[in-house]
Amino acid sequence: MEAVAKLKNCPLSARKMRLVINNIRGKNVDEALNILKFTKREASDWAEKVLISAIANWENKLDMAHSAEDYDLYVKTALVDEGTMLKRFRPVPHGRAHRIRKRQNHLTLIVENRKQLDNEGSDAENNNDE
Repeated sequence: MEAVAKLKNCPLSARKMRLVINNIRGKNVDEALNILKFTKREASDWAEKVLISAIANWENKLDMAHSAEDYDLYVKTALVDEGTMLKRFRPVPHGRAHRIRKRQNHLTLIVENRKQLDNEGSDAENNNDE
C-alpha cells in the first residue's frame, strides 16, 4: 500500500530541490529522515515536512491500525517539477530593466511498505475465490 504527499508552489527552484531529493530516492524512511535532518540546505526542511506528511498519510489510510515503525516503509517515488515563475523587473543603468525570475517547484513523494500488510494478503485470497 502506498501513500502520497504533495507540496505545491514551494519558493525554491526545482534544481535546488532536486539536489536534496536525489539523496533520498529509494531509501528507507528512517534513513531518509536522517539525511534530510542533517543536510544544510533550505530544501531539506521543506522535503522533511513532506516526508513526515506522507508517513502520516500512510498511517491514516489504514485508520491508524498499523504504525509506520512496524513496517518497512521506503520512498518509492520522489518527483520535483517546475512550478509557476514569478517575473519581476529590476531597474539597471541607462533606463533599462532586467528580468528577475522567481522560480517555484512542486514536490511529490510516494511512500510504500516493503513488508506486506496482514489484511492485504487476505483480500487477495478472497478475490480469487469469487
